[in-house]
Amino acid sequence: MAHEREQGGTKGGEARGLRPPLLGLRQRMSSALNTFLHQFGYALVRLGPPTKIAQGNHDYAYENILIPDALAPCATDGAFVGLWTEIHGHTLTDVYRCHELYQLVREVAHIPGDILEVGVWRGGTGAVLAAAASTWKPTARIWLCDTFSGVVKAGSLDPSYVGGEHADTSPQAVKSLINRLNLDNVEILAGIFPDETGSLVNSDRIALCHIDVDVYRSAADIVTWVLPRMERGAMIVFDDYGFSSCKGITRLVDELRTDGHWQYFYNLNKHAILVKR
Repeated sequence: MAHEREQGGTKGGEARGLRPPLLGLRQRMSSALNTFLHQFGYALVRLGPPTKIAQGNHDYAYENILIPDALAPCATDGAFVGLWTEIHGHTLTDVYRCHELYQLVREVAHIPGDILEVGVWRGGTGAVLAAAASTWKPTARIWLCDTFSGVVKAGSLDPSYVGGEHADTSPQAVKSLINRLNLDNVEILAGIFPDETGSLVNSDRIALCHIDVDVYRSAADIVTWVLPRMERGAMIVFDDYGFSSCKGITRLVDELRTDGHWQYFYNLNKHAILVKR
């Protein structure tokens, strides 16, 4: 499916009247500059009023949010710091979301079931989940599912996608990372999930599901598949809820909030977490 969502790429500029070519150039320049600045511990952030975007019957606001003097447990978690050193080149998910995934495995250690990730890209967050499970949930299998040929099922609710994005990966790239970390609790499945690979997941219980597929229909089909396999307290984590470029995911999560099955949490690190009631 899609890879982990990068720390930018919003389409807010279009709402301010920028033409797509100019917007794309500005995004590329900002990304290149931030890549350089990141080496020295800095980042370029545009401050200003929120960008408001209408999505269906809802109005959403997007802005750069700075949180000074915030607790950063990822910096003092020695095991995670070592893991991050190994995997950060295999994910565009930031250190904060990766550490949250790492810790969420600990939170579901008592929940029966395996761990499922759909949208693996090069395996960074999958390795985080597997490493955490080896410590806190050693009997669980980690199912890593991806098309390895890019985004599928993009539709009218996903204006930033046409399909096929993020295909710069392979099962071999993921397997190489998993082997380097000596993780033996991982199964890698290539194909559209759940259409082609759902039947290959040899588990009737899922305790934690990480969804990073970028588009509405793909994510909705995953939720439909996983919901009957989740007990009370099991969790779904959506990587893409906080990005204006993933409007379909935002809409899906907001719809799920009203169906009575979930408790909802939104972290400013751009994770939406649903806990099975």
